[in-house]
Amino acid sequence: MRIAIASGKGGAGKTCVTASLAAVWDAPLVAVDADVEAPNLHLFLKPQIREERTAWLDVPRLVPEACTHCEKCRDICSYKAIASFVGRISIFPDMCHGCNGCFAVCPAGALERGKRELGTISSGTAADGSVIFLMGRTRIGESMTPPLLRQEQTRLEELLHGGETSRDALIDAPPGVSCPAVTVAREADIILLVADPTPFGFHDFRLAHQAFVPLGKRLCVVINRAGAEGNAAGDEAVRAYCREQGLPLLGELPFARAAAEHYAGGGVLADLSPDWRQRFAALRDALRAVGERCASRPDKEAPHA
Repeated sequence: MRIAIASGKGGAGKTCVTASLAAVWDAPLVAVDADVEAPNLHLFLKPQIREERTAWLDVPRLVPEACTHCEKCRDICSYKAIASFVGRISIFPDMCHGCNGCFAVCPAGALERGKRELGTISSGTAADGSVIFLMGRTRIGESMTPPLLRQEQTRLEELLHGGETSRDALIDAPPGVSCPAVTVAREADIILLVADPTPFGFHDFRLAHQAFVPLGKRLCVVINRAGAEGNAAGDEAVRAYCREQGLPLLGELPFARAAAEHYAGGGVLADLSPDWRQRFAALRDALRAVGERCASRPDKEAPHA
């Protein structure tokens, strides 16, 4: 079971929820930080990194003497990484998405494969070795994250199926609703939306729901920082939206200064007290129940999708 913990905005509490779920997950687990532009799950799980791989993307490189200037490579490139100026082909490697279309259509073999560094993919163990940890990190200056995320997903598949033990995956997804978030959510079995019950948070939470519905995944919600003084209307707005949309509301994590201080100091919230641990254990059990319903209806769409 692959669970993506997502949100419509940064700061909603995805990493907090992911780290605490990992702390109470009582089954073989891979904890994944897919927020590759600003990974920080490692600050809380404190893994021992045992392997680091550099991720590369194949990009076209022109062989000028072989080029016939047919411009087929330019025409097929949806991302404008190949242009033609006065009959001369120019390639912009940083704009290449790695689709390989240009290699396929070039009749003269005038393109050879070059490399662009995307970043790194690190793996190791956390929680005294009981949790496998996986993290991607983009190269400084790299503007495109989906190619790195796809390679991280390939590595996740290796870790999930590389041994005799079946494992679950908790994936700290990129924030927002753009390409990185959708790239990660598309490969999940369940998407847990962390809702921030502030006006801006509620607005972005709805955007995230609307963006993920077309993926046909099982969606569910947890409210973070619920019960803040003077914000009863914000909490109720999220609850009402969940009722209207048929979204399972799996839990509410209360606003508490002690929790904020513990988390700001690098602590995992589930370790703060038995009460907090029980809250995340209940969320874990609710997610498993959702997963069991998914498994019993593999060919049926989620009712809210």
